[in-house]
Amino acid sequence: MSVLDPIFAHALAVRIIPKVSDEYARAIGLEPSQTSLGFITADNDDALYVSIDEATKMADVEVVYAHSFYAGARHSSGIYSGEIIAMLAGPDPTEVKAGLDAAIRYLETRALWYSADAHDGVAFFPHVVSRIGSYLASVSGLPEGASVAYLVAPPLEGSFALDAALKAAAVRIAAYTAPPSETNFMGAILTGEQSACEAAALTFQEAVLDVAQHPIMY
Repeated sequence: MSVLDPIFAHALAVRIIPKVSDEYARAIGLEPSQTSLGFITADNDDALYVSIDEATKMADVEVVYAHSFYAGARHSSGIYSGEIIAMLAGPDPTEVKAGLDAAIRYLETRALWYSADAHDGVAFFPHVVSRIGSYLASVSGLPEGASVAYLVAPPLEGSFALDAALKAAAVRIAAYTAPPSETNFMGAILTGEQSACEAAALTFQEAVLDVAQHPIMY
């Protein structure tokens, strides 16, 4: 793998419950109108987080649960567990299927990680969402439609690059995941004008690449 080669995420398992049992609906806090439920697992957590946000913009669904598994996809509980599980609830199976379809399309074509070195030892996620949906709005405390830079990298690389990104553009931190996360990375959601988010993501990328190419330099 070469520097800046894309790393594609994949859905591992997907299911729909057309009519959720009343007992289970109460247990996970569904609203009365949320009668159908979709499940998805994937081999990359942050790629799926932005993808289920896309689902909320493309279908009448809400993300009712999403959580990363500990230690990463290589240490998952099963071959279809991956790195994350998410649940989408909606008023009927048609809407839930539309949401899952949108999430999978985004996951496998647009939610791209990148390699920061030729040995595939450092991967990072300099992703820009021009208009967030209801899920990322709830996570970040921002209004729906805000622009964000969703930035993830290994702990030192990401921490160093985050400071550079904040200095390079008129953005602010809307959400911050201190290292280590469940999957041993760090992350931040920055917000500002779309052009500022793009500039911040580019600077973040450049700083991560710099550390990957020159790890000991001070």
